[in-house]
Amino acid sequence: MKIEQDAKFREQRERFRLRFNCEHCALFDDENEKCAHGYPTAEHREAHYADPNARIVFCKHFELM
Repeated sequence: MKIEQDAKFREQRERFRLRFNCEHCALFDDENEKCAHGYPTAEHREAHYADPNARIVFCKHFELM
């Protein structure tokens, strides 16, 4: 699912410490920087959201650590 990112979302992401990136997923292999399911990670990584125009992308297999 991809949705537009706006200023309100960015503020709430920080305020509520929302976790939805690969770096916070139990299925992400930090050492090899890969998803355990082999899914591409570029749009799901924290660095992707440094761009305020980047669309928000949620992974259907995200498992919070």
